[in-house]
Amino acid sequence: MYIKKILVIIVILGVVVIAIFSYFIYNTIFSPNTQFSEQEASVYVSSEDSYQDVLEELKPLVKDLSDFDQVAKRKGYVSHLKAGRFILKKGMNNNEIINTLRSKNEPVSVIFNNQERLENLAGRVAQQIEPDSLSLLTVMQDATFLKENDFSAETALSMYIPNQYELYWNTSAEAFRARMLKEYHRFWNTSRLEQAKKINLNPKEVSVVASIVQKETAKVDERKRVAGVYMNRHKNGWKLDADPTVIYAVKKANNDFDTVIKRVLYKDLEIESPYNTYRNRELPPGPIAMPDISSIDAVLQNENHDYFYFVANPENPGYHKFAKTLRQHNNNRQDYVRWINKMGIKR
Repeated sequence: MYIKKILVIIVILGVVVIAIFSYFIYNTIFSPNTQFSEQEASVYVSSEDSYQDVLEELKPLVKDLSDFDQVAKRKGYVSHLKAGRFILKKGMNNNEIINTLRSKNEPVSVIFNNQERLENLAGRVAQQIEPDSLSLLTVMQDATFLKENDFSAETALSMYIPNQYELYWNTSAEAFRARMLKEYHRFWNTSRLEQAKKINLNPKEVSVVASIVQKETAKVDERKRVAGVYMNRHKNGWKLDADPTVIYAVKKANNDFDTVIKRVLYKDLEIESPYNTYRNRELPPGPIAMPDISSIDAVLQNENHDYFYFVANPENPGYHKFAKTLRQHNNNRQDYVRWINKMGIKR
């Protein structure tokens, strides 16, 4: 009888211990362990991060880091880190958090446009994926890659078509470049190549003219007309006489692309540079900025007209007055000069 009582007590104690242990395990593994107020939070794990780095990233997001640590070690996550961007949802338990960090790398939207140089582009992209700007710039400027893919240091920027792309945050610099080359060839499809052929330009030359058009006008609905002016000049063997190319040449000569130049001076027109279209009949050796798709298509589908001149229209800010003759243009230009002097714009 006595032994029977002891056995009953032992069984009861065992059940209690198991219950306590189960409760502990359940709370540790399956109880909610997030403390952010939003519905979700992003965790970024870089390719070089250690487990301690991950814990530091999680510290402000989880209620009990010690509990998470125990479960992570038990599930073997410590030695199997994965780089990427992971989205934690409010109320997740440790088991769900670890499963997310193991296998649910979420892509990010990489967006870029209006970048003047590769340096600017590298900086912009580095804000959105893991590689730093120097790593990105290095692969963008790689001479071997450029030569193998029929680009030069001057035309390299034209390979990057401004748009929104879905990429994994931990995409390497080389993988980003490869994706952009693929998107470049996808963009220059049969239709666009045929359009380029009809205007006697290749894709890189189209990008050069498009970059000038974009710098001339921010008004998308005016770009085809502006492009038509430049194509009229180009087809007739004229110099393009494009102020934005002179501004670019001045900035490049001074190695200062942060300078704001609102007024081109006569002395600027004399600068010796392959980008100065007041001195050279040839197109510049590369784009003077990253043209939008709308600017590229504006060149490919440029407006058919007889205009050879245009100047900013003070009466309709952002737009231009177009002219077929030099006399007509000079009259328009005088209106502009009077306006710019009145505004006190010296440079």
